[in-house]
Amino acid sequence: MPKIAVRRETDRVSHSHVFGQTAKKEHGYDNVKVSGSAWDTNLVSASGRYISVNWNASGGGAFAILPLPSPFAAVPNFPYKLPDVIPLARSHTAPVLDTDWSPHNDSIVASGGEDGKVMIWKVESSAFEGWGQDHWVPEDFDPVARIDASPRKIGQVLFHPTASNVLASASSEHTVKLWDLADTDRPRSILTGHNDTIQCLAFNPTGTLMATTCRDKKLRLFDPRAGGEAVRITEAHGGIKGARVVWMGDLDKIVTTGFSKMSDRQVSIWETGGLGNVKTMTIDQSAGVIMPFWSDNGILFLAGKGDGNIRYYEYESDSLFALAEHKSPDPQRGICFLPRRALNVSDCEIARAYKVSGSSVEPIAFIVPRRADSFQSDIYPAAASSEPSLSASEFFAGKTAALKLVSLENGAVFNGAQSASTPSAPAPAPTHVPAPTAFSAPPPVTKAVTMPTPVPQTPVVLRSESAPAPRPASPISESPAILTPPTQVNDEGQTTVLEAEVDRLNGELRAAREKIRNMELQVEGLKANARKAAQALMEA
Repeated sequence: MPKIAVRRETDRVSHSHVFGQTAKKEHGYDNVKVSGSAWDTNLVSASGRYISVNWNASGGGAFAILPLPSPFAAVPNFPYKLPDVIPLARSHTAPVLDTDWSPHNDSIVASGGEDGKVMIWKVESSAFEGWGQDHWVPEDFDPVARIDASPRKIGQVLFHPTASNVLASASSEHTVKLWDLADTDRPRSILTGHNDTIQCLAFNPTGTLMATTCRDKKLRLFDPRAGGEAVRITEAHGGIKGARVVWMGDLDKIVTTGFSKMSDRQVSIWETGGLGNVKTMTIDQSAGVIMPFWSDNGILFLAGKGDGNIRYYEYESDSLFALAEHKSPDPQRGICFLPRRALNVSDCEIARAYKVSGSSVEPIAFIVPRRADSFQSDIYPAAASSEPSLSASEFFAGKTAALKLVSLENGAVFNGAQSASTPSAPAPAPTHVPAPTAFSAPPPVTKAVTMPTPVPQTPVVLRSESAPAPRPASPISESPAILTPPTQVNDEGQTTVLEAEVDRLNGELRAAREKIRNMELQVEGLKANARKAAQALMEA
């Protein structure tokens, strides 16, 4: 039986003594009513300020939004044992299956549910004032946007890592759709070719490639802007039980976890150029799905559902070297990791997990035991910043930009070096791997998304907290701007003015739709205020 390599004592590894520190009970949350859905997602997700937990709610679907707990201190002025009735995000009409926080705004979260809807939520800090106090009345959260994403269930939602307001959703139609949250009338791209349930999605660091795992046992690589079928397909794990995928930072490699035909739990490393298998190793024979998480300091965390332990490994020279194992008597139902930019560097915390177990959520700090008299630069590479590198319109128009990084020492933000081997689409596929003919000549959807797009003015979803408030859109005083037709060049190198004119007209139509959407959001806000006012009058 293959085994994970163990590094010798004589080898020097920065993270060889990393240990997991479980928080005190009062530093987490208790009385958490976790969803009983059998759908395979992580159940919990975290931003730099909040966590979301799929909730066991009757009469529809819901998830909880809570202030981010810390393993080092209790949440100020907030009960660790939650009241029996708390504010929830309830607008789904069927169970919520997945949530994901925007990497560019810690207060924006997306949700997908069995009702086929994707919803976007904006969290105000005032929502947590007075929790549990006398005469406190819980008020549910209202979404700021609703997307009719599919007639069937939405199993996964995932924000784009570099482009603001770009969201991917996977449905039981066996497709992945990419959305520009400024205009959700239609998806900007649709990824097809899956023959069964999509189990996991992962973007590369620049968001120019997407990897998926599927119940048909295949690993696929897509150009998310081109749409259509995968540009790379290969056989992954032999078992049909849950397979997961995660990108290994800027190493141009991906990790998958899954099951063999004999139901052994496996972890595999793949190179992204041709999806060749670098190494496959057996972990054990347990039954729980393994959730993989990659940290940019070169550590892979593996947390199995139903396990009480979290394994972690250091990656080097195409091998995984076992570092240690965090053990607990409480089996985990789900786990997520905190964005690295929010770690506590003064305590040498290099990663933080949030573990859902029974009726509790507990933070786990992974710490390098050092006296931190000064910043430990060797264990803190720059982290992904909260500043986007691109707008949604720039991304769908074909522009690529490196991930913006932030120094964990002084907070300075800078552009990361874009890997030369991370193109917008991979090289031609090997002969034994089917390469779609649409790859050499992108399908029509790429031409539809190259149009210039006016700056969206959606009041809540489309700006970070540091940005100035936009002016309300007015279709009377603000007609669509007259766009100068861009220069378009066809495959023979000739300028096509007609295509440019079509793009200009499409841009004006898109601007009008955005203004209509702005007004719809304002109407939804007025309705919500009216409901609250009516409730206040009834209670008076």
